[in-house]
Amino acid sequence: MMLRTSFAGATDAGRRRPDNEDAFLLLDDALLFAVADGVGGHAGGEVASGIAVETVREIVPAMLGMNDRTPPAAAGAGADREPAALRYAVALANRRVLEAVQHRPELAGMATTLTALLFSQARVHLAHLGDSRAYRLRSGTLRQLSEDHSLVAVQVKAGVLTPGQARTSVHRHVITRALGMAEDVGPDLQALEVRAGDVYLLCTDGLTEMVEDREIGKLLASTEPETAVRKLISAANGAGGVDNITAVVVKVLEV
Repeated sequence: MMLRTSFAGATDAGRRRPDNEDAFLLLDDALLFAVADGVGGHAGGEVASGIAVETVREIVPAMLGMNDRTPPAAAGAGADREPAALRYAVALANRRVLEAVQHRPELAGMATTLTALLFSQARVHLAHLGDSRAYRLRSGTLRQLSEDHSLVAVQVKAGVLTPGQARTSVHRHVITRALGMAEDVGPDLQALEVRAGDVYLLCTDGLTEMVEDREIGKLLASTEPETAVRKLISAANGAGGVDNITAVVVKVLEV
């Protein structure tokens, strides 16, 4: 039986920001999903996040031999194909962000998070950079799958801050790893078993800064993806909407 999903995604500027520097990807044929949260002045964040999701859209299906294209030699084989495709897409996106700055000096300092999910057979592959997040709701329990690459996450791990203090820290937006920050950035990669009934969420910190995990879990459990996305964004705006808000929800129907 082929893996079947239902999914939805949306982005919103929020209530405090005039521009939206988030981007997201829903690619049904490849079961490929992503969110990116750009940073940088003069529209740099919007450029960086756009480069990230468009590179993933272009490269991952090509690496996997979809769309009647022969995969390149770097694509890997067997169980390595999916993580190899994600890793290469991240590396190329990083190079493209850096090259964009070289051609347009006014974009200097731009960078972007990237969190992507690729479903294949009975597994899901996660690639992650930055402080956007991936969650899984399974049997009523919400689990954060990604690890924040941020200064406050380091401080929480070291016991300097509590999770509650991290949510309001003046340093909460300082990310430690992202596309465009260095010549060589590697994503966190995971491969996880998929079960029917699983619900996956990709989101930017404009959601998680405003809405606690417990409420996120309730909203994911109570409705279908399209309605869940709408309610999550509404909840973040209702709590202040201080940043751009993006959510992608994927529900596994059959495995």
